[in-house]
Amino acid sequence: MTNSIDGIEKSNCIFIIGSNTTANHPLVSRRVMRAKEKGAKLIVADPRGIQLSRFADVAIRHKLGSDVALLNGMMHIIIKNGWHDKDYISKRTEGYEEFAAEIEKATPEITALATGVSEEDLYRMAEAYGTAGAASLLYAMGITQHVTGVDNVKSCCNLAMLCGNVGIPGGGVNPLRGQNNVQGACDMGGLPNVFTGYQPVTDEKARAKFSEAWGCTLNEKPGMTITDMIPGILEGKIKGLYVIGENPKLSDPDWNHLNHALQELEFLVVQDLFLSETAQVADVVFSAAALAEKEGTVTNTERRCMKYDQAIPPLGDTLPDWDIIARLGTAMGYPMHYKNTEEIFDELTALTPSYAGMTYKRLGYDGLQWPCPSEDHPGTVYMHKDTFSRGLGKFHAVAYQLPAEQPDTEYPFSLTTGRMFAHFHTGTMTRVSPHLDIEQEDGYVEINPRDARKMDVKEGELLTICSRRGELDVPARLTTSVEPGTLFLPIHFGENAANILTSSEAFDPLAKIPEFKVSAVSVKKYKVEAPAEAQVEAEVEAVS
Repeated sequence: MTNSIDGIEKSNCIFIIGSNTTANHPLVSRRVMRAKEKGAKLIVADPRGIQLSRFADVAIRHKLGSDVALLNGMMHIIIKNGWHDKDYISKRTEGYEEFAAEIEKATPEITALATGVSEEDLYRMAEAYGTAGAASLLYAMGITQHVTGVDNVKSCCNLAMLCGNVGIPGGGVNPLRGQNNVQGACDMGGLPNVFTGYQPVTDEKARAKFSEAWGCTLNEKPGMTITDMIPGILEGKIKGLYVIGENPKLSDPDWNHLNHALQELEFLVVQDLFLSETAQVADVVFSAAALAEKEGTVTNTERRCMKYDQAIPPLGDTLPDWDIIARLGTAMGYPMHYKNTEEIFDELTALTPSYAGMTYKRLGYDGLQWPCPSEDHPGTVYMHKDTFSRGLGKFHAVAYQLPAEQPDTEYPFSLTTGRMFAHFHTGTMTRVSPHLDIEQEDGYVEINPRDARKMDVKEGELLTICSRRGELDVPARLTTSVEPGTLFLPIHFGENAANILTSSEAFDPLAKIPEFKVSAVSVKKYKVEAPAEAQVEAEVEAVS
């Protein structure tokens, strides 16, 4: 997030797109509701009817994968009505002319056709955001999990800059991270092309700094993303895989393709709290300690680094993640003899400019937000106050393109995936909690009642859903939350694994994020196959 969670309450307008915020980020949604109570306008754009839609001043359901078209259409109306911040654009940005030429094409008529949103609603959205003064834009994986994920994010940034909403209180472009500490994992270099603090491995100075600190020569070549790794296994380039705190058997696309790849591995190691679906097929499982059994830091979605303390000793033979990794590194010939997590944190701050001013003592109870470059720096509540980190903010001319898969006669429905309120990610933790699992014990698929009537399907009856990758049987949940022709499948349930249907071939070319949000599928009522006549006769004879 460029801004802070509590800063949402300072917004005059909040635009939420591609985020079921009450279900996935309930504490953030509370801030949204407080802002609404103070008079802020609320715009919600989501292909499903979500809880926040009921409270919105404008709530629309645009077609799956039409986010760029929607945002471009909004910006067209804002420019035509003079609601854009000309002074901000002139002084703080570049690339506007090329961008504006692309936006000129996104007329209300064309946008309505591409998105399914009425011209009246487009105008209301544009006016609410464009005239707000301080508007906050929130998005989540409904924006990123597309073949156009990077374009979607660029379009969000375009909209915020167009109205002068970057670098001000109550404004900003604010992605809501999909998992706890995923921001921290990225900050710590948990990406294939950067060291800590997003220092590129291709940068000679950064590489020299880390090589000296770690006493070894580091490779300048970026590593592989997950979407590169799976084909790499099948091509024989990868023989072993080490999975930490992840459950790819449910979280990665195209289950059949992935399962085949995992079977080709010579060695699979999984490090996790519970015996997940992936851990069940591993050669070795390292039992990791839970949050209450260790100490360290996490960095949340608003860039806030916070310290947590150990509450109880690790249970059984479990160890903190850092200890497991350090022991493994030492056993493989690279000594990693850290005394504690503070020593690791001190190494981090010495090598990472955005964390340089942090210490365990300074973190205290509330933590600090990066950038925090020195020990007298209070941390950064909102970014890009006077200037962008690159100097001028860059507009990008982004043209709308369709999702990779479109409905056709063989696969006439569009499937989208996501989360529901009671469970988290692949359910590895929440489904072992009786209090959470009782809220939703089984998988389901949301289908519009009109589509259900055509197939004579009642609530709870099984549907067979097929894509080009596979098929699954799942109970129907009839709801007007989804439009006719659209299905929604939660990702938490291994017995109804959504990734059986999703594609590993459709992903963003830059970020390599799979298109989990749009798949073409067919739907039919589950049919119990009658046993063959010979089998029936044999069973009758056996009984008699």
